[in-house]
Amino acid sequence: MLCPRTTMAVTTLIVSLAMFHFQPVSAEETIPEGVVFEKNIEYSNPDDQHLQLNMARPTVGQGPFPAVVCIHGGGFRAGTREGFNRLCLNLAAHGYVAVTVSYRLAPKYQFPAAVHDVKAAVRWVRANAERYNIDPNRIGTTGGSAGGHLAQFLGVTSGVKHFEGDGGNANYSSSVDCVVNFYGPSDFTKSYDASVDAAEVLPLFLGGNLQQQRRRHIQASPLYWVTPDAVATLCIHGTEDSYVAHEQAVWLIDRLKASHVEATLMSIEGADHGFRGATKEVKAGIETARIKFFDKHLKP
Repeated sequence: MLCPRTTMAVTTLIVSLAMFHFQPVSAEETIPEGVVFEKNIEYSNPDDQHLQLNMARPTVGQGPFPAVVCIHGGGFRAGTREGFNRLCLNLAAHGYVAVTVSYRLAPKYQFPAAVHDVKAAVRWVRANAERYNIDPNRIGTTGGSAGGHLAQFLGVTSGVKHFEGDGGNANYSSSVDCVVNFYGPSDFTKSYDASVDAAEVLPLFLGGNLQQQRRRHIQASPLYWVTPDAVATLCIHGTEDSYVAHEQAVWLIDRLKASHVEATLMSIEGADHGFRGATKEVKAGIETARIKFFDKHLKP
């Protein structure tokens, strides 16, 4: 079930997440047959921000379909939902209703605003399940870097009222059934000495550095919210990641396993953030692994 920490080996994969971060659906891209793609659907309006999502969904098959909430990266202060348009199209072609969501960014909006937003997105998916032929009992999430952190946060804080926010559809759950986490940080208290940009990024997101806001660094770290109620998790992380150290994934997987939660680590040997430096062959399999993980946990 699990890839041992000592192996640190590439067990599969991978289409570079970088391509999903920065390449929106263009006129040249083809929407797969049997898929419909809708953009600019408002899901929440905190502080008059009119947060939107893009949705790809199957038009063939009986349904209701499982859903995946995709969360972009960008250091909590940048990035757009369009970076995951292509991923959503691919997921829809494999039988998922996939949404890529915007969320409020630092420094104007600090933690936990982004957490409130992605939880509101999950609640919106459930509230609109009948309209979009979604099974509300089968929802997963995925993201990269900051988005990986937020996806993981969804997976370890189900039922924690402090993180729900007031983004709408309060009568619905924000829980998810599984997480695919691409190189998301798990422990901000240990980020500063092992990241080329943590000293720039984290004070904007957390309102100060570790000395000034230690409590918020702990509160914002998924590692410290792991319980036996956390959901099945697949972490994929480059061993030479200079932005989010590979050991962040090791710590998270170890904590999940100690809590008897299904957890798998795929270590991409020699790869930097975004899997830069990995061979084309290694990159080619990552979507297969991600979809297989979702198939295992979200399809009957």
